[in-house]
Amino acid sequence: MKVAITSTGDNTDAKIDSRFGRCSYFVVYDTESGSTEFIPNPNLESIEGAGPASVQMVASKGVSKVVSGEFGSKVKSIFDQLKIQLIVVNDPSKKISDIIELLNQK
Repeated sequence: MKVAITSTGDNTDAKIDSRFGRCSYFVVYDTESGSTEFIPNPNLESIEGAGPASVQMVASKGVSKVVSGEFGSKVKSIFDQLKIQLIVVNDPSKKISDIIELLNQK
């Protein structure tokens, strides 16, 4: 299963980014292979529509879950339509490595 995680940086020591649509990076983690891909968010500086554009980008990677600090109301309905589960982590001190560890426990 592939999971997208919003990240403040391009390594597993980076912290979770609280913003979905305007996060710095998306981490695509594959729970089966253990592979991790860091993708700079092309919508970071968008004037408008960053959330929906980011949904399309992570959906194109085949993810079935997305982990972030928060999600706007526009993107929640799009994710619902795509049947992609949203996981909110309200702890900005969590590192990407911590989240990957939690995903591996399930």
